[in-house]
Amino acid sequence: MLTETRDHRDVVRLALDRPDVHNAFNADLIGALTERFARLAEAPPRALVLTGEGRSFSAGADLSWMRSMAEVDETGNRADAQRLAAMFRALDTLPCPVIARVRGAAFGGGVGLVACCDMAIASERTRFGLTEVRLGLIPATIAPFVLARIGRTHARRYFLTGERFDADEAHRIGLVDAVVPDEALDAAIEARLEALLASGPQAVVACKALIHRVDEFDGGVHELDAITAEWIARIRVSDEGQAGLRAFLDKRTPDWTPDS
Repeated sequence: MLTETRDHRDVVRLALDRPDVHNAFNADLIGALTERFARLAEAPPRALVLTGEGRSFSAGADLSWMRSMAEVDETGNRADAQRLAAMFRALDTLPCPVIARVRGAAFGGGVGLVACCDMAIASERTRFGLTEVRLGLIPATIAPFVLARIGRTHARRYFLTGERFDADEAHRIGLVDAVVPDEALDAAIEARLEALLASGPQAVVACKALIHRVDEFDGGVHELDAITAEWIARIRVSDEGQAGLRAFLDKRTPDWTPDS
């Protein structure tokens, strides 16, 4: 259901492993992902690469699971949807940087997974779709994450029409930040990892937290200025901040880089 590997750089590769159903969601996969994200949050790796085994990233909801939920009452469906929303939220709030490695197909909830990642690189042959309306449904649990990624304008089109679109369109609307030939996908992921690993591990975690804090802030500008000033002051005097500044001034590679 899930395959996880960790390399010598403390980079984790987590793959959805239901290739026979294009890595579609069911209750078991949702539970396994939620548990795995919770464990990674407790001991964050330097980076996480999220991908899918086989031909697809994720085709969304498993048909058998959808059939079973169609026979459950509204209370049961609400509880099921809350578990799904919690899984997406757990991915979105992981402290470590997350890169989506997207190939084949990403539909429905698969698009939600991509939107919850910090970065997303897609093969040029990938196809995307928010196809829930074609089934008389709506992309409700993924909406907060997809809207944050592609904005209202594009959501108003693709939420309502259920159209499928290609990787170039996914790049244009901001769902993915790079599109590469299929044979170059792993090299592109590696290049992004090298950039991440050249940065201070604690600084990367703090940057991700800062993005969430500023984006969700609803107070006054003076309070926000005070918060951001406090954050940079704390980072500057931290062990990592001091080590990074010394390395820069000494014109040498910081200790946290793989080749240092």
